Amino acid sequence: MTDPAVPVYAFDHALALRPGSRPGQRYAGFDDLWRIGNGVHGGLLLALGAAALRAELDGRHPDPVAFSAVFPTASVPGDVTLESEVLRAGASLSQAQVRLLQPAANGGDLAERMRAVALFGDLGKRAEPVLKTAAAPAIPAPDECVGSEGAIDFLAHSTLLDRMEIRLTPQTAGWAAGQPSGAGVLHGWVRFSDGREPDVLAVLWALDAMPPVAFDLGLYGWTPTLEFSAHLRAHPAPGWLQVELTTQTVVGGLMEEDARIWDSTGRLVGQSRQMCGWRVPPPR
Repeated sequence: MTDPAVPVYAFDHALALRPGSRPGQRYAGFDDLWRIGNGVHGGLLLALGAAALRAELDGRHPDPVAFSAVFPTASVPGDVTLESEVLRAGASLSQAQVRLLQPAANGGDLAERMRAVALFGDLGKRAEPVLKTAAAPAIPAPDECVGSEGAIDFLAHSTLLDRMEIRLTPQTAGWAAGQPSGAGVLHGWVRFSDGREPDVLAVLWALDAMPPVAFDLGLYGWTPTLEFSAHLRAHPAPGWLQVELTTQTVVGGLMEEDARIWDSTGRLVGQSRQMCGWRVPPPR
């Protein structure tokens, strides 16, 4: 029975797993609360896949340390099947893989939405020593930044924005008013809108939670994630997560997007690189 005194946060509800019909299999479901455009937000797929692998490892190594994924087809609200396999269970690190599947649109076999390989360990035992790390850039506080109230049409109709609070620095939010800087940089803050504090799975989700950095280049088309690789560095402290997105190369309809996240103490807790496509929006 659920304790009414314990809040049920939307993120935890979205990551809820049920036993499957065979070893390594679990069931979940995507509702319409995490949609961006017509599909389910990719960061939620990452976090759900990591949650399934954490369950498969059964407490041996609780934290994703590295997580790499590809996305063969787009996810939609509905039932989800996860198939997990431990590749190697070591003394300090374990390797595992997970597939995320949903019923195909034609009603046939299950369609693969994500396939990921991951390294799991215990970040609580790896907090020290810190020999070298990236310092958090100095940016305005969240209450001095720009919210998502005036989001462009593509984002304004996404239910994802109701699950999170985003604050972009005024210097990198010009694209929202049709004035991108052209630098290919976004700085800002993110947290859950229902008060849930961040953990490692939330950092993994947040690495893909900001608007595409392509917007700062004036590229407002769809930028689907083709491949994603993350490194998780530490358990985050409570409070806002500070996020930086950058890109250096946009060629032939492909671009990389690099993300770094610091917690409220200024500690680097996550970083990622993803290869994105860039699709020109159709004429109106």
